[in-house]
Amino acid sequence: MTEPTPPAAATASTRDRLLDAATRLFYEEGVHVGVDTLCRAAGVSKRSMYKLFESKDELVAASLERSAPDHALALLPAADDCRSPRARILHVFERLEYLERDHEFRGCPFVAVAIQVKAPEHPASRVARRQKDGLTSFFQYEAERGGASDPALLARQLTLVFDGASAHSVVQAKDLDGLAIATARTLLDAAGVSASLPDK
Repeated sequence: MTEPTPPAAATASTRDRLLDAATRLFYEEGVHVGVDTLCRAAGVSKRSMYKLFESKDELVAASLERSAPDHALALLPAADDCRSPRARILHVFERLEYLERDHEFRGCPFVAVAIQVKAPEHPASRVARRQKDGLTSFFQYEAERGGASDPALLARQLTLVFDGASAHSVVQAKDLDGLAIATARTLLDAAGVSASLPDK
């Protein structure tokens, strides 16, 4: 005789299915996707959804939070990557250009959601802002290590290029063809970030 599934495990499974479906649908089609469509895709009832999330807004934010680790893994160099700060920064733009050649690419998910929900205090906007701040912090840390003349400014500029390149690729529906990498290189050159490894 099979043991009955404990309620906690069943809830986790329902939550996972909802978040998986939400992450995919919101990225592919936008956050306007209706609750009925979402629940059908997840194979759960609306009642189950509202037991787990007080509102669709909360689900949008949770799905964005769920995608954050995979997004970072796809873009950022590994912690034990011993290349120069310049190379580690350029790695992000190389990865962006690699990923945007995929026909499934629809831009940065954090920017896309923040633009759609519009309100700065929407829970998903707060998640998006936190993730973009994290990217800027990565750039600033590497810029400091690389001897940039103004690491904080360079980090903000690099984030702007990253977000602009993501949006440009979607709007123009064609590859960046090295434009994001070349623009990042120009900024790094202007800030005095060389390809040398920092002194220990």
